[in-house]
Amino acid sequence: MSTPNALAKTAMETQAVHGGREVLHEQGIHALPIDLSSTYPLHNLDEGGRSLEAMAMGGLPIGSPVYSRLYNPTVARFEEVLALLEGSEEAVAFGSGMAAVTACLMAAKQRGNHIVAVRPIYGGTDHLLASGMLGLDVTWAEADGIQAALRPDTALVIVETPANPTLALLDLEDVVRQAGQVPVLVDNTFATPILQNPIKHGAVLVLHSATKFLGGHGDVLAGVVATNNDWATELRKVRVITGNVLHPLAAYLLHRGMPTLPLRVRAQQEGAKVLAERLAKHPEVAAVHYPGLQGQDPKGLLGRQMQGPGSLMAFELKGGFEAAATVMAEVKLMTPAVSLGSVDTLIQHPAALTHRVVNAEAREHSGVSQSLMRLSVGLENPDDLWADLSQALDKALARCAVGVGDGCCGCGGDGSL
Repeated sequence: MSTPNALAKTAMETQAVHGGREVLHEQGIHALPIDLSSTYPLHNLDEGGRSLEAMAMGGLPIGSPVYSRLYNPTVARFEEVLALLEGSEEAVAFGSGMAAVTACLMAAKQRGNHIVAVRPIYGGTDHLLASGMLGLDVTWAEADGIQAALRPDTALVIVETPANPTLALLDLEDVVRQAGQVPVLVDNTFATPILQNPIKHGAVLVLHSATKFLGGHGDVLAGVVATNNDWATELRKVRVITGNVLHPLAAYLLHRGMPTLPLRVRAQQEGAKVLAERLAKHPEVAAVHYPGLQGQDPKGLLGRQMQGPGSLMAFELKGGFEAAATVMAEVKLMTPAVSLGSVDTLIQHPAALTHRVVNAEAREHSGVSQSLMRLSVGLENPDDLWADLSQALDKALARCAVGVGDGCCGCGGDGSL
């Protein structure tokens, strides 16, 4: 479904509200409908057969959608608005972020058997790449070693920036330069299309765990990839064969949330700035990793590549794992849970949870230590959030002061620092 030129030239806030709705205007519909059909009537057998064949090869329907595993109009409208926001030719949605990653790798395997990836990335993606399940040969490279890691059969370069969970930033134009003719996939989940558009910097595939900010309310599971026409065709082909489809109800919830995405992302970012500055001053906190803090954007990517530092941060505790466990147990307003990007604030311990499946040596090398926690700031008042988090940190500090647990903050046992 093509996007009218007039809408493509409007501001992102306008695109978020009106994207994917053009056909509804033509039909005289205002509120988004949901098409829950699993199958569609086929009175013209010839037309139905040609339509099915077209979709099985990754194309779009010719007349009837035939069957919802092949195509669904509710899903297609969400894909349209996401492509509009990312500045891509198309987007292809899947039943989860990991389904989207898997589809990209399966499509890439048609081009070559070698992948270059840069850590840290989401633990599930890391686990998939390291597992060998898809029969791909993976080289883990440093950010400045991508070019040296390339081989004649390299099919894809995979990066994430800001990185999960350390918030490390990568210069995408440098990544693309090093990759040369090899397509670059960027996990853009943390930044969202509101703060970063990797295609403008040369990336070919932009992946989102739509479960996170795009959904925004902790009630949907989805993944989506923004890309060009050729890759979209290959991804749809994988989706048809594997059945990794997005349910239309999930697509409806995602599309309904798009108009507020710019507002949510920017409001959450403002709250995060407040918490990052306060965290940096707490005696239990050894370090805060947040692109918006002074000295944490040495390449000057904010304003050039990103439109803001976002609402995710990581911080290290002097009391190590025991202090982190105390904070998880003691927060009352924040939700101690994995995931991110929700309207409510989520806090978690990556080494024990999201990155537990990553090789221990690789975790440590990537900065995912036992002392690291990740915070996804929601829409609550930052003063309320800080009151909750600071009391939990105070209790972690107090436990160390009385010698509870093996991890010690270096206070000498009396709480003084």
